[in-house]
Amino acid sequence: QDYDPADQRTCLICGDRATGLHYGIISCEGCKGFFKRSICNKRVYRCSRDKNCEMSRKQRNRCQYCRLLKCLQMGMNRKAIREDGMPGGRNKSIGPVQITEEEIERIMSGQEFKEDAPEHTWGNNGDSDHSSPSNGASEGNQPSPASTLSSNRSVEMNGYTAALRDQYINTSMSTHYQLLPHLFSYAAQSGLLAPQPRSLYPQSHPLVLQLVAAEDLAPLTTPMLIEDGYKVTQVELFALLCRLADELLFRQISWIKKLPFFCELSIEDYTCLLSSTWQELILLSCLTIYSAQIFGDLADVTAKYTPSDDELQGFSEDGMEVMERLIYLFRKFHQLKISNEEYACMKAINFLNQDIRGLSNISQLEQLNKRYWYVCQDYTEYKYPHQPKRFPEIMMCLPEIRCIAGKLVNVPLEQLPLLFKAVLHSCKSSLTSYRTGPSPCVTTSSGN
Repeated sequence: QDYDPADQRTCLICGDRATGLHYGIISCEGCKGFFKRSICNKRVYRCSRDKNCEMSRKQRNRCQYCRLLKCLQMGMNRKAIREDGMPGGRNKSIGPVQITEEEIERIMSGQEFKEDAPEHTWGNNGDSDHSSPSNGASEGNQPSPASTLSSNRSVEMNGYTAALRDQYINTSMSTHYQLLPHLFSYAAQSGLLAPQPRSLYPQSHPLVLQLVAAEDLAPLTTPMLIEDGYKVTQVELFALLCRLADELLFRQISWIKKLPFFCELSIEDYTCLLSSTWQELILLSCLTIYSAQIFGDLADVTAKYTPSDDELQGFSEDGMEVMERLIYLFRKFHQLKISNEEYACMKAINFLNQDIRGLSNISQLEQLNKRYWYVCQDYTEYKYPHQPKRFPEIMMCLPEIRCIAGKLVNVPLEQLPLLFKAVLHSCKSSLTSYRTGPSPCVTTSSGN
């Protein structure tokens, strides 16, 4: 490569410090990751200006359309991205490419993605839910963020175990956030075929009722009402988020003491489990049983907070990725309309994670986890016989929640107010466009 040595230290997209040759051109880690996410997730962005926004280290996050456009114009090669989305280029010899304006337009408009899209996409379930979140003003086909870990292959029910084993089991993830190991092995034993209408197994009903009884379904008590016209500061919003986190964490501690299997594990194991999963438990509860308050009252508070230019310019890549994943997950939960019973099972399955280090009674944890895995599958297939993909779709949400929780710790604390404002604003906006019922996420099942 005949690059000037000076250019090798500067990203050709934003001017930040370059870390090497990525997808054919000299670029920084931030632009490398952005390009990969955009292509793997088939993102379609919009520019609210004249499609000629400044690209610099401080400005690059302001317009994702212009950032992707410059990536393509500078020669970033989408064919150098591995089809499975894993780290490492597909072909190290692939260099920069020159593509026509027509080709660039097809990519930017999403036309190329539509032609390449498989007949079935993960989690579609018959509903259209493909808006791509970015700056609250972009749209287009967006598969699950988890597809950045895999190829976009069809997940048919009869081939569920095999397809997902290929998709996830060989994925390199940190031990703490790996999928539950029995997620696929037990599914293989049970043979996930399209269920026929049937009765609920006798042991499932009381186990589900016990889990629901352990939940505190009462509304959150942290005050979230602000007078009209009042401008919320960053410090005030951060303090409110801390108070909410305190209340939610306290409720998780109380929940553990009410679990039907509380006496079957040691206090040491419960402490270890809670310290490793509390963020995931809080996130799951906010997306389900407390969603009306979080995406209603809290969203109204964040709307009264106006971030400064410095806060906007300093918003990190980690923050951007967490924001996009959270918005996607919210839409997925809204589409599924998780019931209280399903939520209670999901929470127990996620909590009983025998992969966490420091646990003493791993075999008992595995048995408990297996128990509630089967209970959740039995209940879901009984309650929703015409949604044969519902159970795997629900279970696929758990690794995404773990991934988000793991990435959230990398977001600087001072950026959390802006992160929550962006997420809640986008989610509430989408609610107003397709809300069909009084509750955005949670439904309470009764009868048949």
